[in-house]
Amino acid sequence: MSTINTPYRAIFCDLLTDHTIDILPLRDVTVDDYIGKAGSLSGTVPLPNAEMAARARRIEEGRTSVYLQRGNDLWWGGIIWTSTLQSDTRGVLTLGIQAATFESYAGRRRIRKDLAFTDEDQLEVARKLWRHLQTGTVDAEAEPTEAGGDIGVTSGDESSAQTRTVSYRDGDETVYLEALDALAAVDNGFEHHIAVYRDPSTGERTRRLRLGNPKILIGTTDLLLDRPGTILSYSFPRDATRGGTTARTRGASVNDNQAAESRPQCSDIQVADDLITKAGYPRIDLSSDHTEVTSKATLNSLAKAELASATAAVVIPEISVRLDDLVPPALLGRTVRIRITDEWWAEGLDARYRIIGVKVSPAQRGRPDTAELYLEEV
Repeated sequence: MSTINTPYRAIFCDLLTDHTIDILPLRDVTVDDYIGKAGSLSGTVPLPNAEMAARARRIEEGRTSVYLQRGNDLWWGGIIWTSTLQSDTRGVLTLGIQAATFESYAGRRRIRKDLAFTDEDQLEVARKLWRHLQTGTVDAEAEPTEAGGDIGVTSGDESSAQTRTVSYRDGDETVYLEALDALAAVDNGFEHHIAVYRDPSTGERTRRLRLGNPKILIGTTDLLLDRPGTILSYSFPRDATRGGTTARTRGASVNDNQAAESRPQCSDIQVADDLITKAGYPRIDLSSDHTEVTSKATLNSLAKAELASATAAVVIPEISVRLDDLVPPALLGRTVRIRITDEWWAEGLDARYRIIGVKVSPAQRGRPDTAELYLEEV
């Protein structure tokens, strides 16, 4: 990323306090973000002199966060996990950094206390897992019982009509992010994402856990994107190898008789009958393993959810757009109306989608700011 007349700033902060450490130039930047999984950032800090090198040495992997700001808006935020100091044949020094969104912190923490939730709203369970991760307690009113875990992720009061009964045991070393993903993946589950933005009243940087049942949706109106127009390019991949018309999940082995062969608990076979009997699709089988699950009801729910998300051929459209004032920073969960007229869509495509992933490429010489949007049909 050019450091001259660039609309972007890379703000480096202390992970726990969010105090700004420095604002440094960052070039060759790529960033992406997704609903339901961690996004990433990679870039290079040029080190042309000893002064810049001294400033960059304050970046510490695992305890430094970085925000990418475009204009007055925060477009991305996460934790620097790795860096690479490099000198080329001419002696030019650079520091390459790789970071992941704040969800990745939950992927580095493990549940080391017994936790149990009985008939609780699934979104409240998700909030309590994050609260326990940061403070050591699930009680919002209690004082933290552990230090060093609070990375400042706040949450709201979203609710759903679905309750869950789940438990986690000390010693199983369950990763918090895996627990959240497993909780979200069942039938009638939810989506989770940590958004970064500036508080409109205080201007302070905010890390916010967003939850949606069944989907995260933001905005009240569709974002209109046209080709010819804002859309630079598009692709509509269709992949039958990732889809199916039947699904079965396998869980943990349940065997009280040590003399007998240990076999995993299995769900019932879920079948997309309408596709097979009415639409004429063949039987294509999906299967997945969930070694931590012992409940057959949970396995059935997981199988239903997997079949619903991967029925027949999987299609994840992708469009590339110019980043201009028509495109807001808060894109994940936003609905868009796509209008395309070309040789394939001679009659004109006019369809609504939801943005589930974003990959931003800041401007390089001869290339404008662009964003690749990953979509699902709504």
